[in-house]
Amino acid sequence: MAELIQPVRGMNDVLPDQAPFWDRLEATAAELFASYGYQRVRLPVLERTELFSRSIGELTDIVEKEMYTFDDRNGESVTLRPEATAGVVRAGLSNGLLHNQQQKLWCAGPMFRREKPQKGRYRQFHQLSVEALGFAEPEVDAELIAMSARLWKQLGLKSVQLELNSIGTAESRQGYKQVLVEYFSAHREILDEDSVRRLERNPLRILDSKNPALRDVIAAAPLFSGYLDDESRAHFERVQCLLADVGVSFALNPRLVRGLDYYSRTVFEWVTDRLGAQSAVCSGGRYDGLVAQLGGRDTPAVGWALGIERIVELLQAEATPCAEVAPDAYLVAAGEAERRYGFKVAEQLRDRLPGLRLSIGGPAAGFKAQLRRADKSGARFALIVGAEELAAGRISVKPLREDRPQQLLGLDECAALLGVPPRSA
Repeated sequence: MAELIQPVRGMNDVLPDQAPFWDRLEATAAELFASYGYQRVRLPVLERTELFSRSIGELTDIVEKEMYTFDDRNGESVTLRPEATAGVVRAGLSNGLLHNQQQKLWCAGPMFRREKPQKGRYRQFHQLSVEALGFAEPEVDAELIAMSARLWKQLGLKSVQLELNSIGTAESRQGYKQVLVEYFSAHREILDEDSVRRLERNPLRILDSKNPALRDVIAAAPLFSGYLDDESRAHFERVQCLLADVGVSFALNPRLVRGLDYYSRTVFEWVTDRLGAQSAVCSGGRYDGLVAQLGGRDTPAVGWALGIERIVELLQAEATPCAEVAPDAYLVAAGEAERRYGFKVAEQLRDRLPGLRLSIGGPAAGFKAQLRRADKSGARFALIVGAEELAAGRISVKPLREDRPQQLLGLDECAALLGVPPRSA
């Protein structure tokens, strides 16, 4: 026997018991985004490597250690996308969507990072991402955050908590960076190799270190709030007031800097204590300099992304269970001629009843085995085709969930009896 081919490490299958939770999340999110005026875009998973090195930052863990980067046959360096925002901005610039325009966009799909696989962290993972391009007002920051809060409410999630911070403009961060250089230089002997390398070029990245040995020295580092420029401070206060007005609670986290270099001013994370070490389930912020950084004009922008796998874990842990998707009817046929007739009947019923869930029994199984499978499937009815039904050109309909007699019906009568009940969300 040939050896089984196993999946690539960190690349997981989504099986039928999980798929309904994915469907619920994606359907709820798509309807919500549309209600706020966000339109969907679909983007390639493969981009030029420079898109991410220029946007995310060369000294971030993502670019330095985690990207799936390789040369194609033409010798061009390409990368499987590790996040969505840079691709959305690139698409806006490539397709002329940002010149004297405002865009509210969202996208969904797989992302790739070569991290150490663990619960809630995979090498292929999936995100929903929303981006508002061309909007400078704090009202849009607040709208995006309020929209995420509404998504949790509609999904029935209660364990997520919002953390907020402002990291100001690129100009205001320069003075703070110098303060960090001086502070961390005084503790150089305990810094790890990555932190020493980042000390001179981008000390903010040290604050984002996950090394537990640096936890105390990072906790004692000077706070950025004392170096925040007046305009960013006013913007951030406005965001807080707007969220308070609509009842979105939050906690200020002065250590929140986010792991991508393109962020500015408002940054935020939704976190939970239900997923162990992987506490962040949705993260985002403002990135006013990114469009210009990628070759466009100065364009304010803000957005967020959620991890689908992590939200699905929360849905399974604390939200209303997804009902199993049972068929409306299950076709049972006795022999070859009966199966052929049953196949035709099934397609005719689907024509008459759009949305009908109709399964056909496996032809290798005997008649009684097919009936047992019909009952096990959860179907409301078994549609039986035997010699009598074939000769009469009719179908026997056997209720499986109610104590009612089996009926021999014509096609129209069968369709009327089956109907299609409204589907729950």
